[in-house]
Amino acid sequence: MTLDSKYATLIQVKAFKYQLRERINNQIRAKELRVIDSENQNLGVLSIKDALELAQSKDLDLIEISPNANPPVAKIMDFGKYQYEVSKKLKKAKAGAKTTETKSIQIKIGTSEHDLELKAKTVSKWLKEGHRVKIELFLAGRAKYMEEKFLRERLDRVLHFITENYKISDSYKRGPKGLAITIERNK
Repeated sequence: MTLDSKYATLIQVKAFKYQLRERINNQIRAKELRVIDSENQNLGVLSIKDALELAQSKDLDLIEISPNANPPVAKIMDFGKYQYEVSKKLKKAKAGAKTTETKSIQIKIGTSEHDLELKAKTVSKWLKEGHRVKIELFLAGRAKYMEEKFLRERLDRVLHFITENYKISDSYKRGPKGLAITIERNK
């Protein structure tokens, strides 16, 4: 499952919860409501009976938009129009959300300077795009038991070639495959 599909699913779940939470007309349980009309004018605190009569006289619905407030807030407007506005807000929020991905690059102890420059160029491009980058020093065989200071120096060789400003988001970590560090763009 990609990050985009996870985010879309999250928005759908939130939209579904949002739709379950809102009560309309006779579903509202509160005795008193702070009522807002369709032009966003505050009509004050009214009893549920008065608010329903007012909404019915205008051929509109009474929608509880903030059930946790004291007293709960309800709006007089067409329910279909309300749902449309909510879906528009969710789409706008989804379009404005920028996804970041953690890219990964792998080097070995004996990787040449020229190859490190090429990999650092790729890392710089990813950082410019706003992605996090995990740089892994792959260790095989006896290299797994080398001194930590030496391994860090080998990993730092790549960091010297990176042209983009960065900060270390996840410091040196030892894993089953070797040593890794995660960096991201410095804002």
